[in-house]
Amino acid sequence: MNPRWHIPRRTFLKGLGTAVALPVLEAMVAPPKVLAAAGGGSTQIFPKRMAFVYVPNGANMVDWTPQALGNGFDLPFILQPLQDMRSDFQVLSGLAQVKARANGDGAGDHARANATFLTGRQARKTAGADIRAGISVDQVAAGKVGTLTRFPSLELSCDPVRQAGSCDSGYSCAYQFNIAWKSDSTPLPPEANPRLVFERLFSGGADAQAREAKLKRDRYNKSILDFVMEDARQLRSNLGLTDQRKLDEYLTAVREIELRIDREEKFNQVAVGPDFKKPVGIPAKENYANHIKMMYDLMALAFQTDTTRVSTFMVAHDGSNRSYPFIGVSDGHHDLSHHGQNEDKKKKIAQINRFHLEQYAYFLNKLKGIKEGSGTLLDNCMVVYGSGIADGNSHAHHDLPVLLAGRGGGTLTPGRHQKFPKETPMCNLYVSMLDRMGVKVDRFGDSNGKLDQIA
Repeated sequence: MNPRWHIPRRTFLKGLGTAVALPVLEAMVAPPKVLAAAGGGSTQIFPKRMAFVYVPNGANMVDWTPQALGNGFDLPFILQPLQDMRSDFQVLSGLAQVKARANGDGAGDHARANATFLTGRQARKTAGADIRAGISVDQVAAGKVGTLTRFPSLELSCDPVRQAGSCDSGYSCAYQFNIAWKSDSTPLPPEANPRLVFERLFSGGADAQAREAKLKRDRYNKSILDFVMEDARQLRSNLGLTDQRKLDEYLTAVREIELRIDREEKFNQVAVGPDFKKPVGIPAKENYANHIKMMYDLMALAFQTDTTRVSTFMVAHDGSNRSYPFIGVSDGHHDLSHHGQNEDKKKKIAQINRFHLEQYAYFLNKLKGIKEGSGTLLDNCMVVYGSGIADGNSHAHHDLPVLLAGRGGGTLTPGRHQKFPKETPMCNLYVSMLDRMGVKVDRFGDSNGKLDQIA
């Protein structure tokens, strides 16, 4: 390796219809003299990323909320999957989204919970095309930092998209199946098909080239990496041992998620004729955990390669009545959330909540396992996890179940349970997060200040 060799941060491994972005390598870091001349000292600055994960129907709050405050808090049943990462996240109690309440609009708490979660705005009650909510916090950030990356933002879900029709008590399905809003009338539909997300992240060139490359891969059972291996070999020959190992680990991760998507498509096929089955990209219902993990893996790859710095993941829409027989819960989730104080139903709700936390723990571990300089990718992230409803039985929109993981590039102090005054707007958290992304706003949604205590 040439010790003076330097490659641009925006380097791609390229092939026919393929553009594989690279993780941050030591060869991309400017020499100390260059950094010092630019006023940056000798420390490489990594970009901050922000993500928002939404889970439906609230939580069994008794099994969610730690009893103690500060850094000595316990981990209740639902949060126990995060035991090994307790120094990497904060529990934020007391936050509210009051615009998710009826406020004179009657029933429809599930639609409002989704529509308000990242906007802090009251959704106009309509099942028609005249929808109105508000720009979401992720899109405010994307408007500032999105020009620095290949994609301004990445929207994911495990639910198929529904953009029209009436879904909840006279509210458009657009409210209930989106959490990201480009403007007050333009939701950004999330993608639920892992294959399509993978192709979006790693296809390159003209659309015709991308289609040709996809056809060749399918016809000859090729990996997307087969199209860039010559480029990868040439790059590798110029890298140091640390970068070679990092490149190998990254390419292995790309191939591993590609194989998992292939397997899901192979074993989850839909008959469209007597002698023909068409593969579908969305995993079978019983493979729900695999589906969630694949979406988390794709988000991690997008962050690792700086393909985007902003992402949302709606694990399921509020009001979802999915059953979870693979963890011993055959009842519908929404049905259970109206538990009427039945202890058996509340225990089942807690089991579902814990299942979702297990997948979230998987994601945080994935981020923590990716090195960036002397730290990890998680250190440079801010990952909100929560729901727009607290207790599903009462449709409460205050004291929401909210976690904030990561160190935000050294600007956050995780490892604590904090309780804020009653009715503290969740949008105060968003104002503080935007500030850390370099986006200065006086107010957002229904905010009335910043949540400075997270620092």
